[in-house]
Amino acid sequence: MTRLLRTLFTLCVVWPVIWLWLGLRVRGRERLPSRGPAIVVANHNSHMDVFALLSLFTLRRQADVHPVAAADYFLRNRAMAWFTLNILNIIPVSRRGGEANPLAQCERALREGKILILFPEGTRGEPGQLAPLRSGLWHLCQSVPDAPVIPVWLRGTERVMAKGNRVPLPLFIDATVGEALHFYPEKKGFMDELRRRLLSLQQQTEGKHSHDEYPNAG
Repeated sequence: MTRLLRTLFTLCVVWPVIWLWLGLRVRGRERLPSRGPAIVVANHNSHMDVFALLSLFTLRRQADVHPVAAADYFLRNRAMAWFTLNILNIIPVSRRGGEANPLAQCERALREGKILILFPEGTRGEPGQLAPLRSGLWHLCQSVPDAPVIPVWLRGTERVMAKGNRVPLPLFIDATVGEALHFYPEKKGFMDELRRRLLSLQQQTEGKHSHDEYPNAG
């Protein structure tokens, strides 16, 4: 039943809003993983980021895609918890500590061949600025080193769904998908390289592109 509800939510809400009401322009969509284990990471400026990234995957893959989200925010009441766990398919992670391994559910999902969506800044940042990346991603990759990390830069979600907005504004969202980064054991070097790639994708996304450069645009 939850899988049916998730499919209906994607067909009736997510895709119409992202592809028809807003319009999502995608570059490098062919670089997205077709199967797991894999980790898709992106900059984070808006709650709309999750929906934009979920909309990149086919209906067939939706059940295998899990956004990683803060438990203290998304499980704060029963209604929100039911929706995010069953419809958005999130994996909740504690930001308050107290767990022996807060990433255990993420590791298990990757070992089961799932695809994770993760925001390495840890929380929503300022539009157009990449906050320091948290090292939890490196520790996750260390536990499941065969899971590639695919960076994505999002632009426009912060205008579509700015803080205080309840209805998405009909403005374009741009997503640029980069080449996969594979784990290596030097933590600083790995995190620095990921940051470099995200900033490079930002430059590509904010450049001036003709519509012909977006073959996957909705």
